[in-house]
Amino acid sequence: MTDLQPATDHIRVERRVAARPAAVYAYLTDSVRWARWQGASAEIEAVPGGVYRMTTPNGLIAAGQFVELQPDRRVVFTWGWQGHPTVPPGSTTVSIDLIPDGDGTLIRLTHAGLRPEDRPLHEVGWEHYIPRLALLADGGDPGPDPGPA
Repeated sequence: MTDLQPATDHIRVERRVAARPAAVYAYLTDSVRWARWQGASAEIEAVPGGVYRMTTPNGLIAAGQFVELQPDRRVVFTWGWQGHPTVPPGSTTVSIDLIPDGDGTLIRLTHAGLRPEDRPLHEVGWEHYIPRLALLADGGDPGPDPGPA
């Protein structure tokens, strides 16, 4: 499910998984686990002010820093692309909420601070990556990241 409205500056992608919040949280706070669902490699220092850096399969680098971490509940980090003219590192904010839902979890990603012309590309990206995260959390293997279509 995506919430992309012209009057807002955010993208919202949601996916329910059978896994508990703690299982999903582990994929948001560890470099090796992160790279299994997004990118070819990741540098994750999961503390407020810590480094967020992910290299895509085609060599692009997204970077920022962690702002907030609530174990098994919420991860917030800044986001942007090295060398990008309108979305430089740290210029936008990604919040991932892990909402208990019965015996599973609702993953709710909100990417805020994007200009209207930058939203479609990021929507395609998150619509590609959140299902990969969900598959891993549910015990599956999405395989190497081919990047968004």
